[in-house]
Amino acid sequence: MCGITGILNLQYLPSPSRDELKPMITRLAHRGPDGYGYYADEHVGLAHARLSIIDLQGGDQPIHNEDHSIQVVFNGEIFNYIELRKELKQQGHRFYTHSDTEVIVHLYEQYGDSFVNHLNGQFAIALWDKKRQRLFLARDRTGIRPLFYTVASGRLFFGSEVKALFAHPAIKRQLDIRAMGEIFTYWAPLPSHSIFDGISTLPPGHMMTAEKGEKGKLDIKRYWDWDFPTNIPDQRSAEDLAAELKELLTDSVRLRLRSDVPVGAYLSGGLDSSVTTSLIKHYTNTPLRTFSVSFEDDEFDESSYQKQLVDYLGTRHSHVLCKTSDIRDLFPRVIWHTESPILRTAPTPLMILSAKVHSEGYKVVLTGEGADEVLGGYDIFKEAKIRRFWGRFPDSKLRPMILDRLYPYLKNSPMASRTYAQHFFKKGMEHFDKPYFGHTPRWRTTRRSWQFFSSDVKAELQDQHSYDALENLLPPEINHWKPLNRDQYIEAHTLMSGYLLSSQGDRVTMANSVEGRFPFLDHRVIEFANQLPLRYKIMGLNEKYLLKKAMKGIIPENIRNRTKQPYRAPDSQSFFDNGKPADYVEHLLSKQKINQAGYFDAQAVTRLVNKCAKGRAIGFADNMAFVGILSTMLVDEMYVKATRLY
Repeated sequence: MCGITGILNLQYLPSPSRDELKPMITRLAHRGPDGYGYYADEHVGLAHARLSIIDLQGGDQPIHNEDHSIQVVFNGEIFNYIELRKELKQQGHRFYTHSDTEVIVHLYEQYGDSFVNHLNGQFAIALWDKKRQRLFLARDRTGIRPLFYTVASGRLFFGSEVKALFAHPAIKRQLDIRAMGEIFTYWAPLPSHSIFDGISTLPPGHMMTAEKGEKGKLDIKRYWDWDFPTNIPDQRSAEDLAAELKELLTDSVRLRLRSDVPVGAYLSGGLDSSVTTSLIKHYTNTPLRTFSVSFEDDEFDESSYQKQLVDYLGTRHSHVLCKTSDIRDLFPRVIWHTESPILRTAPTPLMILSAKVHSEGYKVVLTGEGADEVLGGYDIFKEAKIRRFWGRFPDSKLRPMILDRLYPYLKNSPMASRTYAQHFFKKGMEHFDKPYFGHTPRWRTTRRSWQFFSSDVKAELQDQHSYDALENLLPPEINHWKPLNRDQYIEAHTLMSGYLLSSQGDRVTMANSVEGRFPFLDHRVIEFANQLPLRYKIMGLNEKYLLKKAMKGIIPENIRNRTKQPYRAPDSQSFFDNGKPADYVEHLLSKQKINQAGYFDAQAVTRLVNKCAKGRAIGFADNMAFVGILSTMLVDEMYVKATRLY
């Protein structure tokens, strides 16, 4: 894992210099503390911050081809590099390192832009073709590794994080109000927006080319996407499919254990991390080293399940206890790394956990992220299934009663009152035929935070009240897919890529120079799962049915059959001590600061703060609003006003 940044002259301008690149790449020192590398010519400048994982001695970047006409810097890992290297050698290519990076330059020589289709990995790639004076950028299929870019003063600037771009004086600092409205709806900006005006993200599964003289024209193409059959074949038995799934996951785990440094694994106590750790234990020779986080509050804590699996596997295990005071104290640092407003505090304990991993001498961890999106694990999928069943007979009294089976783990469940639950989930039935129907309850709850926006922000967002912007991004064929497949696609392209793999993934692991790897997001696993009959994902209301079947006899039965409990952390209660807010919270959410920033209504925010101080913010909407407002103010203070708060 690493950090990359660079500058391409789109017009005839002075050559990019190391003096320009150095402050940009040093902002990414946390991503690559093991050294810096540079390349510059009259057209382009590339810089790299290295976290040494493969070929510790010889893998310094930029990496070049035989005649130095191709230069590459990249952030990530190519897991099938050994197989690719063998093939490329047979085709006559000569290597001077043992790194996974070098396969990229030779694959490009061999296959051109389509080389990305040969990669099994997680990556953000910047490749300079000197002969063609052409810059090629690419991002991995599911968006595990970030890549931002902007055009300013006749140049293309790019980097792994926005802070690298802001290190250059040509880049303006301003929040994008429309992206803010998207975050307070979908939890993340829609592709290819970022929270910063004029700064874009290269979407997952996309490539970009830029050439000098194009006057800012960028050519962006999709090279991979989630796809589902219109008619799903149903010819193979569950036993055959479960065996193939286990084989695919085992190979995915094996590939992600490739490293010249020790590899650990996260162990949450849920099904997904239990699968990855058990596959390491039973099907590889890698010593099993695991890490977990626990909480003081039983509502969030899963340590009893973690202990069961630790005992079952006999793993060497470390855990950290996350207290509410830790969330309060570390939240500004979390936002410095997320570079975006967030609606929950959940990234904070994961940053504490990655700090523990780093302190134990580990640079790499495997996690279970992606299993729910790929194999049908989320409550939102079950909820949508019930609502569609109900929507076919909206006057039924019996069908909505099935909702009682949802959210048993919540202390303040919306199911506590059947009348309220039926009223809440019946809203949005007018979207019954829309591909995003299953997501409207969550988005409606999140969008309640709009009431806290200032009148100016509300005016700017007045045409964003529909979900048209999201619908316009969806592929036309989505209307012919099965409902669950539609739900999976939207989940993968909004919450997963925009938040879970970013603010809750890459940013909080790399904050401590730790690389996360995700076996469930191997594209072969996704492509296999996308062909499955729907009942093998959700059997009745039994989520991830095929995965559970594949793991029979491999993980403990009570964990294999455990009801899904999403990872969560204490929210607004973390920021108050006996009703008194933390100093920085009191400062940033004061009427003066709120009015100064102009994003929120000061009186409405004050009422919310008082409600949270009294411990009365027990619902999702209030907690999301509080965390979202506080994190927005932190982003504004740190990045727009350039004040460091931690």
